[in-house]
Amino acid sequence: MPDKIALTRRGLVAVALAGSATAVLPEPAAPEPAPGPLTAPAEEGPFYLDLDLQRADIAEELAGVPLDIAFAVQDETGAPLPGARIDVWHCDAQGRYSGFPGQGEDGRLDLSGKTFLRGSQIAGADGRARFSSVYPGWYPGRTTHIHFKIIDGGTARLTSQIFLPDALSEFLYANLGDYARGRLRDTLNSTDGIALAAGETTRGELREAAGRYVVSLRARIDRKTVRAVPTPPFMPPRGDRFAGPQPGGFPPGGPPRRPAPQGAERLRGLLPKA
Repeated sequence: MPDKIALTRRGLVAVALAGSATAVLPEPAAPEPAPGPLTAPAEEGPFYLDLDLQRADIAEELAGVPLDIAFAVQDETGAPLPGARIDVWHCDAQGRYSGFPGQGEDGRLDLSGKTFLRGSQIAGADGRARFSSVYPGWYPGRTTHIHFKIIDGGTARLTSQIFLPDALSEFLYANLGDYARGRLRDTLNSTDGIALAAGETTRGELREAAGRYVVSLRARIDRKTVRAVPTPPFMPPRGDRFAGPQPGGFPPGGPPRRPAPQGAERLRGLLPKA
């Protein structure tokens, strides 16, 4: 009987020790969060120039509301992608692109040789780069947008666009003389086929900073694929695409004013601060 008791006690001790060892084993590691979606491509358009113009300030002292364009470039795993070249280009407050003829309301302005609102930067060790620019204007058939291209190791991995909130765009265009035009903007994010096709991954996050706005975009690319959109042949805008008032002009009082989207009057001074 004593032997049986001793054996039983030894068995209990062994079980207790085994249970104790089990209790101190580490918890299984939580799975890594899945990386977000890749940034959607969007049409390059006819106004890209491969200038490799390395600079952070692309405004060239143009009129308009100061705007910083901040990129965080990542690969398909969500890791920063240092060394990627980021090209940016967009129109000025009046909807005109540098470097090309056929600009302006009547399509007769030749801006060949100009470089305003164009530039390139190399992403830093954290995959980030930031440009100083001005808030873009608009031109018929397109919503407000900023073009960009990401080049990795000499290969264009992504060509796309950043889309800005309609409410703020409408507020600026309706209230600031630099953006005044002889007619209404005809296309919003909700009616621009390119913006609709690109979707949420191309919507910039906008906030206020001291004396400027800042739009940020996380550009996630797949290094194993080339996702650039082919460049269409350049055709200078002609005809009524950039036409001003039609014969007879606007009625007394100027062009009709479209109400700004709901909430536009509250945006100025109320965007999240940088």
